[in-house]
Amino acid sequence: MKDNNCGYCVQGELLDKFGIKICDLESSMLILFKEQSHKGRVIVAHKKHVSEIVDLSDDERNQFMSEVSQVAKALHKAFKPEKINYGAYGDNGKHLHFHLVPKYQDEFEWCTTFAMNPDRVYLSDEEYAELIQTIKENL
Repeated sequence: MKDNNCGYCVQGELLDKFGIKICDLESSMLILFKEQSHKGRVIVAHKKHVSEIVDLSDDERNQFMSEVSQVAKALHKAFKPEKINYGAYGDNGKHLHFHLVPKYQDEFEWCTTFAMNPDRVYLSDEEYAELIQTIKENL
């Protein structure tokens, strides 16, 4: 089931408001979060429009979480963060997704919860393309 008001479901302009699709994984899609205050921040969104992880079968959940882990490993290899924060919210959107937010000790928000959209760092198309290529090379 898809929701025609959901950026993860319909992609296009709705997704473009906050992210750039990097690639499809088996059960999810990987999206670069446009706001890059934390270099390498991405979203792993399930391909099904479900609200909660408990809405997935055990096999679907295991596959999804395996992909979250796969992406986290790629971010560690690519960007060497001290920590990755994981956020699964979606109170309004109700589409299961995780924010993976690399954290660096020399940057803001260290030892605090990351802001959903700090609205501080946006990149050029070329810089986004470089980040995406780096992530893909490490998947």
